[in-house]
Amino acid sequence: MFVLAEPGTDYFADAPVAAWVEVLVDCPGAQGVFTYRLPPSLVVQPGDILSVPFGMQQVGAIAIRCLATPPTDLEPTQLKDVDTLLQTGFFSATYWQLLTRVADYYCTSLMQVVRVALPPGLLTRSQRRVRLVDGKANGKRQTANGETDASPPSSPLSPAAQQLLTLLNASKTGDYTWQYLQRQCQGAHQGLQELVRNGWVENYLEPPATVRPKQRLAVTLVASSPTDLTLTTRQQEILAVLRRQGGELWLADLLQQCRTSSTTLKGLAQKGQVVIQPREVLRREHAPTIAADVSKPLTPDQTAALEQLQALSGFAQVLLHGVTGSGKTEVYLQAIAPMLENGQSALVLVPEIGLTPQLTDRFRARFGDRVCVYHSALSDGERYDTWRQMLNGDAQVVIGTRSAVFAPLPRLGLIVLDEEHDSSFKQDQPAPCYHARTVASWRAELEDCPLLLGSATPSLESWVFCRSQKAEGRREWGIGSGESGVGSREPESSRPSLEEKLREPNSNHSPTLRSSPVALHPLPLFLSLPTRVHDRPLPSIDVVDMRRELHEGNHSIFSRSLRAALLTMKERQQQGILFIHRRGHSTFVSCRSCGYVVTCPNCDVSLAYHHVHSEAIPLLRCHYCNHTRLLPNDCPTCHSTYFKHFGSGTQRVAQALAQEFPDLRVLRFDSDTTRTKGSHRALLNQFAAGEADLLVGTQMLAKGIDLPQVTLVGVVSADGLLHMADYRASERAFQTLTQVAGRCGRGDDPGRVILQTYAPDHPVIQAVQQYAYEQFVATELGQRSQLNYPPYGRLVLLRFGSTSPIAVQQAAERVALALADLEAHGVERLGPAPAVILRVARRYHWQILLKLPLHTAVTLPDSTTLRALCASNVSLTIDVDPLNLF
Repeated sequence: MFVLAEPGTDYFADAPVAAWVEVLVDCPGAQGVFTYRLPPSLVVQPGDILSVPFGMQQVGAIAIRCLATPPTDLEPTQLKDVDTLLQTGFFSATYWQLLTRVADYYCTSLMQVVRVALPPGLLTRSQRRVRLVDGKANGKRQTANGETDASPPSSPLSPAAQQLLTLLNASKTGDYTWQYLQRQCQGAHQGLQELVRNGWVENYLEPPATVRPKQRLAVTLVASSPTDLTLTTRQQEILAVLRRQGGELWLADLLQQCRTSSTTLKGLAQKGQVVIQPREVLRREHAPTIAADVSKPLTPDQTAALEQLQALSGFAQVLLHGVTGSGKTEVYLQAIAPMLENGQSALVLVPEIGLTPQLTDRFRARFGDRVCVYHSALSDGERYDTWRQMLNGDAQVVIGTRSAVFAPLPRLGLIVLDEEHDSSFKQDQPAPCYHARTVASWRAELEDCPLLLGSATPSLESWVFCRSQKAEGRREWGIGSGESGVGSREPESSRPSLEEKLREPNSNHSPTLRSSPVALHPLPLFLSLPTRVHDRPLPSIDVVDMRRELHEGNHSIFSRSLRAALLTMKERQQQGILFIHRRGHSTFVSCRSCGYVVTCPNCDVSLAYHHVHSEAIPLLRCHYCNHTRLLPNDCPTCHSTYFKHFGSGTQRVAQALAQEFPDLRVLRFDSDTTRTKGSHRALLNQFAAGEADLLVGTQMLAKGIDLPQVTLVGVVSADGLLHMADYRASERAFQTLTQVAGRCGRGDDPGRVILQTYAPDHPVIQAVQQYAYEQFVATELGQRSQLNYPPYGRLVLLRFGSTSPIAVQQAAERVALALADLEAHGVERLGPAPAVILRVARRYHWQILLKLPLHTAVTLPDSTTLRALCASNVSLTIDVDPLNLF
């Protein structure tokens, strides 16, 4: 697919005679790499964290590449020295290769990729500090045998070094920030270097204040027996409790168990019986206690799939196509188990945060504390601690959303993308606009481990890639070549030199798109789970023609079939799911007299009507900028007081259920009800515990939720999915409807799906009803092929945004002229044109879509040149392999 020139392997090669280093500086507005001179005593490797002078300040920097000679276009006298080495080996060489490849392919700066990969603010707010080396306070040093040496250093200290040493000795903790020391001491830089050379102090990088290590006070017993005759009876009882608990307890736990006070414990510390000191505690996502689980018996299809997975050695891409309820998760679990025993780790990616509680519980039941989660809903502290835990070298399983693809797991043995077809794996903004599936394939290649893609409705790109490669036999292909899965990096001879690439302001070069083969890889593996576990049948799907319902006098949003099914479900004490395409109450509000539609003042969209319950105040809310207002009393155009609410959202459906089925207990499961931390788990636990009969929700319900007690699924209206202005609309509709249908019938009772639509003869509806995935794929691929859309073509979307409608239009037109020459190479340019929603949050948007041929090399202007054509108040985002075109 879309492949950009990649750095060669020499990029991370050790340079034993390196005297210069190229770095990325962590400073707002700084673009590209900068070259610094290395002091003779300083040894630096790529991935080290440095402190460097930048302008009038000292900033953090990441070492990218060591050089034996300075760049030819720079005078050595112009280059400044690296100040100090703050942390070694922060990134491995393969990890840097991955980040660089992402930056190249997705046309963005390496520092932007670094900021996405790291926990929030880890570098931005980190602080350089200076501390006394242990045992060297008060001018004393330790000898090799650990004894104190009060002898002076080899040479007398300068006044600046002496002043720094005095300041540090005066500190209770023996350390200060470097900024503070610079303010207090003239010549602090030279004085610090002197102390470092003598081994008296050291530099270190302190994590951001918001994500500092969490600590708790622990009480440790140090006296083997209570020989102190002054101990009170109460103090002796406390020491006896400590001994029974192994000699150590958290302070809070000891206070609670002994029902004593901190004063009593401090008295024991003063008498030398115990030590009270802080201990670091890793923050983990709070999760309930999970009962241990064992491996389940496998079906013949599961066994065959697992055997083929375990036979793999090294990198391979595997597509596991299993119908809903076929036991794909059990295959994941049993594939990962032997890896953990062999000291390898596994990475499991899911499309939505809402999926992590259920999946995490199943993994923790099997693997215990070796499972951790990593996603954006965690606090900064939790993400920071989880990141550090990954670096400790222990074999573990990380479950997370798309950003977890950058998790620094050691000895990675398997990467799994569950529900790999889901569009949530693609980041639209901010840059880099990466797809976790593409990045995961590159990472699996670098780590030399398998990549397992699991889905009941695979994406067309994955399907075509795995099935076509399997049909053609062993051949050369480039796994990291983007969404189509074919193509490769360009030959070395055709690329810009590394020096040329790195010296450009944005570290971007003109990307060349090629389809030439690069390396011999194993064939992609296709595995199939065509039946459900325990031979359970797939739920029957009844399609209801809502046109006929209306013609026969039913004006309700519920068909007669769905009404009867809901009543039967309640009588049998079963549970069900109602799927609605959108949240809120209604799509828009319109005046019934003149047709006026209430719109957002910041965006070119209508406001959605929100009415949580009958006693709540109705609100109008924009789903793009979150602007909120009350429903007007009358129409601002004709002053009529009659408004009509069009469309049905989760709130309206929930209210209609309360009116027509007052005995049904209903829970809503959408982005409005799952905003708070832990709300996904809480709602699903409520439903699983039988506290509700019906779960009403949006597309979050279609993604991997496993609830065996659900026997009924109702799709209120499938038409909103079918008629979206997107070439992927049919694919997304088929995937969503098939997935939500698969939520029922997973237990002992069979499932039933009632699908309401005004287009019962639509090919997608027919394919969903018959579970005809391959038939649907064949039809859809024929249409894609005629229009040169992926997977038979490549797309690049250029998005422009500005608060000025004139500036954004002019920028788009200038860039379009710069791209005009591409038409001679078979590139089709659509635009420039206003975005479908021109104004969002008071910013105006234009776009250009490039359709590129699949098997022809095309060189695009580099992103720096394109951005130079835009005014300073215009943003340009280059989205490679976009999933959302509007």
